Amino acid sequence: MRIGLRFLKDARQASVLNQAAAVNVSLHGSLALTGVGHGTDKAVILGLLGFEPETAHPDEADAAVARVKTDRRISLANGPVVPFDPAKDIELRGDVVPELHPNEMILRILDNDGGSIFEQVYYSVGGGFIATRKQLEKPSDNDMIARPRRSPYPFSSAKELLEICRDQNANVHDIILKNEDALRPRADTESRLDQIWSAMRDCIERGLHTSGELPGGLSVQRRAQSLYSKLQETPLANEREQLFDWLNVYAMAVNEENAAGGRVVTAPTNGAAGIIPAVIKHYCDTDDMRIDHIRIFLAAAAGIGMLYKQRASISGAEMGCQGEVGVACSMAAAGLASVWGATPSQVERAAEIGMEHNLGLTCDPVKGLVQIPCIERNAIGAVKAVNAARLAMRSAENPKVSLDQVIETMRQTGLDMSRKYKETSEGGLAVNVVEC
Repeated sequence: MRIGLRFLKDARQASVLNQAAAVNVSLHGSLALTGVGHGTDKAVILGLLGFEPETAHPDEADAAVARVKTDRRISLANGPVVPFDPAKDIELRGDVVPELHPNEMILRILDNDGGSIFEQVYYSVGGGFIATRKQLEKPSDNDMIARPRRSPYPFSSAKELLEICRDQNANVHDIILKNEDALRPRADTESRLDQIWSAMRDCIERGLHTSGELPGGLSVQRRAQSLYSKLQETPLANEREQLFDWLNVYAMAVNEENAAGGRVVTAPTNGAAGIIPAVIKHYCDTDDMRIDHIRIFLAAAAGIGMLYKQRASISGAEMGCQGEVGVACSMAAAGLASVWGATPSQVERAAEIGMEHNLGLTCDPVKGLVQIPCIERNAIGAVKAVNAARLAMRSAENPKVSLDQVIETMRQTGLDMSRKYKETSEGGLAVNVVEC
């Protein structure tokens, strides 16, 4: 969606948008192989229509895409109405293996003769971030990855972050928030964190109260609503394992919404969007809830996420699911440990444990849909995150494995992993589970 919006902006700046007689979209690599199952075709249409991820209502978005498919025309945002048949004008080129990043997309504006008068190459690099070819080849000082240089407490490793915490006698979340203070007033940052939690909470609620079959043809039934009803019938049950049930139901609620094309928060990605909300919901969104606990959780989790983004990748197409569910588990473990009052070293340890036991996790969605094994994998990831935080709080000092080492191990594992296990649906469960 963001790429569609960015393309139209670039075309306007080049003064060619109003010359458009047609538009063509070509999806390459993982975007092509799992594009339909992941909703990439739908998303790029919405971007070209002018929809934005933060404000697009799922029902309105579905209706808008349906009109484009029926009318075979698209009204480009702030531009002309041109013929557009998604079945023909969105090309799925899974045979093209991109060099810079597996998620490559080319958009073109065509003239009346079908010739290209403007085209751009973009990449979806994970977690909602996008980049042009130029940005990937040579990042500028204005790029997101370079932003920490302007922070009062810049860090590019967990070791550096811990040293800053020691020097400043501060917690991980304190340092993250102080860095954000250099960009905007603290109140604005807190407001944005509150908005993120509000979106997560709304997503959980929608998932808990919606039943039926998920789209895509696998005939997967939503389970969160039924499980939630059963849990509500026995709220005082003393079964120890019910902890798992609550974490499971919250994570599944989010990822069933994601599978249905609803609005989720990339945390760090859509495919791993259920883990952080589930842990926050169970441990922070209580009758005696303090909003500052949720802000602490999100700030600490974001700090850990930054390390993975800078030192490796959060893209399943590059790292496999270790870069999605594994990173989300690591982030959630750090966030929960922070809320529990962990020291910076314990927060780092929680993040390390969360990833260490997700190393090598493949991304193998059946039929390219974010359903099997993705929904249950988020539930398992939420439980792992809590256990990682518990282990970190009770571990001996001087652990043998550092977070930096585990991030580098994830990066190396991702590079060594066969392409078929990295969001292509060409290996693993995707080829061994009968699509029926």
